[in-house]
Amino acid sequence: MKSKKILLLVSLLLVMVIALTACGGKEQPTQGEQPQQSEGPSEKIPSEGPAPAQILKYATESEPIGLDPHTITAAASIRIFRQIYDTLVDVDDDMNFIPELAESWEQPDDLTYIFKLKKGVKFHNGREMVAEDVKYSFERVLDPEVAAIGKSYYNMIDNMEIVDNYTIKFTLNEPFAPFLTNLTSLYGAIVPKEVVEENGNLMQVACGTGPFMLIEWIPDNKVILEKNPDYYEEGLPKLDGIEYYVMTDESTRIAAIRTGNVHLIKLPAQSISLLEGNKDVAIKPYQSNEYSFLGFNLDLDKFKDVRVRQAISLAVNRQEIIDLVYNGEATVTGFVTPAMGRWTINYANEDLYQQNIEKAKQLMAEAGYPDGFETKIAVGLYDDVRATGEILQKQLEQIGIKASIENLESGQYVDAWSNRTHEMMAGRNGAGTDPNRAVAFFFSTKGSANVWGYSNPEVDALCDEGKVTVNEAEREEIYKKAQKIVLNDSPNIFMASPMEYFFQRANIEGFEPSTFNAENFENIVIK
Repeated sequence: MKSKKILLLVSLLLVMVIALTACGGKEQPTQGEQPQQSEGPSEKIPSEGPAPAQILKYATESEPIGLDPHTITAAASIRIFRQIYDTLVDVDDDMNFIPELAESWEQPDDLTYIFKLKKGVKFHNGREMVAEDVKYSFERVLDPEVAAIGKSYYNMIDNMEIVDNYTIKFTLNEPFAPFLTNLTSLYGAIVPKEVVEENGNLMQVACGTGPFMLIEWIPDNKVILEKNPDYYEEGLPKLDGIEYYVMTDESTRIAAIRTGNVHLIKLPAQSISLLEGNKDVAIKPYQSNEYSFLGFNLDLDKFKDVRVRQAISLAVNRQEIIDLVYNGEATVTGFVTPAMGRWTINYANEDLYQQNIEKAKQLMAEAGYPDGFETKIAVGLYDDVRATGEILQKQLEQIGIKASIENLESGQYVDAWSNRTHEMMAGRNGAGTDPNRAVAFFFSTKGSANVWGYSNPEVDALCDEGKVTVNEAEREEIYKKAQKIVLNDSPNIFMASPMEYFFQRANIEGFEPSTFNAENFENIVIK
């Protein structure tokens, strides 16, 4: 499979303390096991009888908050349901479009896209996936009552016509250059209507067409996926299943990979030295397409003044964050990351990226805060986000801003973000593969992920122009201009795009993470 591009926004439900159901909502037995987290190197992962030889054990840092691909953006959830669901098309490592559930497609004019579906593709409940499922899935995303995070991705769809069981025609209400790119997102995952209707939503059930199917979710402990025996890619996946174990403490994850209790973990760059040189552990680096940010609640008076936000940008030493949080293994970035190549501007040379304490103090005084103010920085469970928040706390003291740190659980964090109950928030977002996603999704007035209350008519106009412009050189100039405006308005402060690191047991073969394909487990073999 592959790594989809999407990021954080909506939290609908906290985890119910039950064992989750598989496709169609049929409950699975809990096997009499009590939820618990592995707490140290001597504690073995709970097992339920002899495990199949090809079960990948992945220790993760946080609990999923739900499994609905249309409404959930939490990374802890995405890493699981990306193995379960598919989209019509995908992108390869070179950002070329490739077929997934669609066998082929054509675009007879600027408003029309016709997709031929692969035949014989089955949902995990055994029913064949057909054009009606594609139509239903996008109707669900566009339904305001669903509150789908990707609604703005697809609201240019004017009509969907089922030509036959394996052909569907999309008609747009205007030309939209990023349409194919948006179809690669899990926000457009294809889901079966009967499973949604039986369960009300997909928060705690999962039924897709992907290489793995949900078997059980034991809250605060583990999620069990099993190989899809009817997967449409012949010979894949090679694994029999994946087990995700929740280990919030980094030292616990490190102990588990050292002892072989798990096969795979993910750690920040500063932890490389803890496992480097271990012959039983291999390090798998790749450049991420994510960026760290500090976001502001623009409903609050102290952050409404652009001079305050600019002062904070000038107070931030981005290189210090890169050195201390990412061990130097990151690049200064904006919200269009270096991995997106020609679409990005050179943020490192921008004036607001040069630390200038005196200028920052001057702007604070002009805004009416010569002595600064008190505020809060909300952070989530990720180690690098917490560390970034702590460094920002110290850097902002230099201009009189006294910020306390709010450590939030995953559900609390997403809830604070989506409901705008934070003051400041440190986090990470994904830039995607098209500049319209990076700009419009997060910073246009009606962008689904604009949770800051930011609005600039000029940015909106540029996004409207960019999405209907087919000429790539012209699009590049449009989105670079939009980036400059957002940078100057500073609704977020952007900092670093890090390298990412998987640590795997040496007996794992066939895993090669990359920027746009970070968690493809289909070819993994455990020796």
